[in-house]
Amino acid sequence: MQVVILAGGFGTRLSEETDSIPKPMVSIGGEPILLHIMRYYASYGHKDFVIALGYKMEIIQEYFAQKLPELSKLGWTLQLIDTGLSTGTGGRISLLQDYLNDEFLFTYGDGLSNVDLTALVAHHKAKGLLATVTAVRPPARFGSIDLKNGVVERFSEKNPQDVGWINGGFFYLSKKVCKYIKDESASFEGDPLNNLVLEGNLAAFEHHGWWQPMDTLRDKRTLEAIWESGNAPWVLARGPQ
Repeated sequence: MQVVILAGGFGTRLSEETDSIPKPMVSIGGEPILLHIMRYYASYGHKDFVIALGYKMEIIQEYFAQKLPELSKLGWTLQLIDTGLSTGTGGRISLLQDYLNDEFLFTYGDGLSNVDLTALVAHHKAKGLLATVTAVRPPARFGSIDLKNGVVERFSEKNPQDVGWINGGFFYLSKKVCKYIKDESASFEGDPLNNLVLEGNLAAFEHHGWWQPMDTLRDKRTLEAIWESGNAPWVLARGPQ
């Protein structure tokens, strides 16, 4: 199945790295996080990639120009599409319309997970809606304290279950979602998704496993430490090769 990945944003919250390279090219274990994401999809048999480029796109183009012979031997196909420098996430999807299949998998180029992609596809098919988002609980960063009259009643360690569900990426989309995107500046996470919700056309696939974004330098270091441990969940959970 076709996999669309957004790789064009500025990554300003990770400026320590992204002043010189695009965020999806930030290295985890010596390789760009973008390649880790692609390998995860490929491990489930999804090897047809469309990458939406923007900020410092020449770095991604040069990298894959060198990498493509190796990836082609693995059965991968790759289209790198310029979707503009300041385009919104929705706008990037809209600008890819000529390259999109009727249905496709979609995610961002800055997050890793051990989400079961086979189960995600099955869930989408069962719901029969235009879009499915993988819902995750974000990693909890802080514990909590319950107070009453200046006295602590409960002191709790960090618990992800105390945090609500959020958009974890790893979507399944119909090409028809493009009609919900009104202009190139549109954020996919704004009006397009909200209007899909209002029409009852957005399903949620609840992922109770591991998920980690790479929004900050702290997140990058977390991913690096996980990789160096030899127990990276996005590798251990790969589908059949």
